[in-house]
Amino acid sequence: MQIIKEVCVDSLDDAINAEKNGANRIELCGRLDLDGLTPSKDLIKSAFSILKIPIRVMIRPKHPSFVYSEDEISTMIDDIKFCKNLGLDGVVFGCLDEEYNFEMKQINRLSEVAKPLNVIIHKAIDSTSSVFESLSLISKNSNINGVLTSGGERFAINAVETLKKMLVLVPNRFEIIIAGGITFQNFDKLNDIVNGKFYHGKKIINY
Repeated sequence: MQIIKEVCVDSLDDAINAEKNGANRIELCGRLDLDGLTPSKDLIKSAFSILKIPIRVMIRPKHPSFVYSEDEISTMIDDIKFCKNLGLDGVVFGCLDEEYNFEMKQINRLSEVAKPLNVIIHKAIDSTSSVFESLSLISKNSNINGVLTSGGERFAINAVETLKKMLVLVPNRFEIIIAGGITFQNFDKLNDIVNGKFYHGKKIINY
């Protein structure tokens, strides 16, 4: 089984270096110091023209809340359409309601707009009251291809049992992308325990 290491970056230099040093995929963001926002269109276009590996783009107009107004949803739709027109591999987003549960109307609407791109729900799932209930909701939507998660904890290493359960609860087509404090130094230890296929981090590749 091939393991996919996805590196999140917020600059063209980091994207190029990640690819050069063995990244299988890029999550392209703006402002990683704010946990990742929607990158600029210029950065998206530049990365797409230079990189050979798949690129997924973070669609997140603000920090820190995942509760979005209608205007913010419209902005996200425009950004998703831009990515779709370019022909990128996928987009990454997530929407919560005021009770910190998935706002499925917004998520379903955005995922419908995004097709045929891969649609990944980001770590907003780790803020919900139950990662299992939230996973059940999104995995039933055939337009959604995966979720980025640390199993409800800040660091994946603190949620190995939850992550192992999540891996068996989803259909084969659905990616559980394990994230949260994963580096090239602790990767092997975590993978030996969890035995996942998809991993994500800023420092998951040594470069």
